[in-house]
This record gives sequence, structure tokens and C-alpha cells, in this order.
Amino acid sequence: MTSMFPRSESVASRLEVLEATPSTNDVLVSGAEEGENWPDFSVVVTDTQTAGRGRLGRAWVSPPGTALAVSVLVRADVSLRIDALGWLPLAAGLAMTRAVREALPGRHDVELKWPNDVLVGGRKISGVLSELVVGQVPSVVVGAGVNLTMTEEQLPVPTATSLVVAGAEHPDADELLSTYLREFRGLVDAFRAAGGDAGSSGLQAEVADACGTIGSRVKVELPGGNILAGVARGIDVSGRILVQAEGSSELTPVSAGDVTHLRAR
Repeated sequence: MTSMFPRSESVASRLEVLEATPSTNDVLVSGAEEGENWPDFSVVVTDTQTAGRGRLGRAWVSPPGTALAVSVLVRADVSLRIDALGWLPLAAGLAMTRAVREALPGRHDVELKWPNDVLVGGRKISGVLSELVVGQVPSVVVGAGVNLTMTEEQLPVPTATSLVVAGAEHPDADELLSTYLREFRGLVDAFRAAGGDAGSSGLQAEVADACGTIGSRVKVELPGGNILAGVARGIDVSGRILVQAEGSSELTPVSAGDVTHLRAR
């Protein structure tokens, strides 16, 4: 079945295309524990995922054949320390933002929502969920889902969208996937070459440039239920969003939380 994805196969170290699976992340997490049979930048993809997961335990739901679910294995090494792995989901979000922009050349409202959702016209088209695999060689499985051909009626919530709804008449799954993989691999390679330094590799600046959250008024639901409201001012070297709370001159770094955009940038 990899012949369905010839361009993507040329980017991945190993590409497994599944007719259906509960979760591409689960498949690749199991593969990562096997070792050398699953090298760095192995990829699992399907257009029918039956038990997909999103951030904060949410379900990622789509009718069969209408969305891509893809997981990528990134192995830690001496140039990619375990404390730098938190940047990988942000890099994946940036890569998918670029892939969606390429698939929607007439749209100028494709942006990254911190930390790694992709929005088109303020509606979510893609999300990323990463899982750490602890073993002899620590690894990260970076999973992403992107809505391809769902109609307006098939979308799970009014705040979601798809390539077709956004204006793409005939989305090319291989083109989208190969662009995503090429962009993601390029970002990871540059990050590795810089020793996992997001500043010197340019990753921090590139994520910030694509991030529509920066400059927006936001409401952040923090772990524990506390709410932080203010304006997002930037992303620090650890990948945290910096929020200037209403009535304060200080910037509060946020490493985890559910972000709502209250107005466009």
C-alpha cells in the first residue's frame, strides 16, 4: 500500500500504511520499543483511525476515509537531549501549518495556534499529540491528525474544518503528507544540528512567526482549573507561551493549558 504514498515514502525512513487502526500512535509506540526495526523517522499513516486521541484526553473523530492520521518516531540522541524533546510537538505543528498552507494556496488565514493546533479561518483542521517512549533509547512518537474531505455536515463541531470545506476541491493525501514529513524532518534536522537549541536553530523564531496566538487576547485554562486571561506576547526558549495578564506588566510563562483565542491578532 505504500505505492499510494510514493512521495511520502521517499521522505520517511520506514513508512507503514494501514487500511485502518485504532491509533497510529499506539502502533508506533509498540514499534519504538522493538528497537532497530523501527529507525528514527519511521512513519505510520492511515485514513481510518477508529480510536484517535487528542490533547487533554479528547477524542479525535472522523468518518472513515475523510482524514489522515500520521505518527512519526523521533529518537533522542547526543544531539537531541531528552530535555529538548518538548519542542518536537511545536515543530510538528509548524510543519503541518506549512503543509496546509501549501494545500490551500488561496487562503491567507492558515495559522498555528499554540502549542500545535492548525487553524484555517479560526477553525481547527489539525492537531498534534505526542507521547514519550522511555527505553534504552528514549523516543517521542509525534501523532498528527488532519481533516481532508469531511463535509460541513460531517465535521464533529462547528469550530472544526477540513481542506474541502476550506476550498480544496481534490486534496492530494500524498502531497500533503510528504510536505508535512519533509518540513518536519527539516526542522528536526536543524534542531539536532544546533544541539537541541531552539534559539540558534531558528525553530523558536519560526514557530513564533507562524503562531497566530501571539498578539491575541487569550484565556488559558491552567492545570488545576485556574484561568489566566491576557495577551500572548511571545514564546520563550523552552517553548512556553508568554502571557501578559490583564492589568500586569509581567509575562507569565505557560507550559501547559487549554488556550482560547478571544479575538484575532
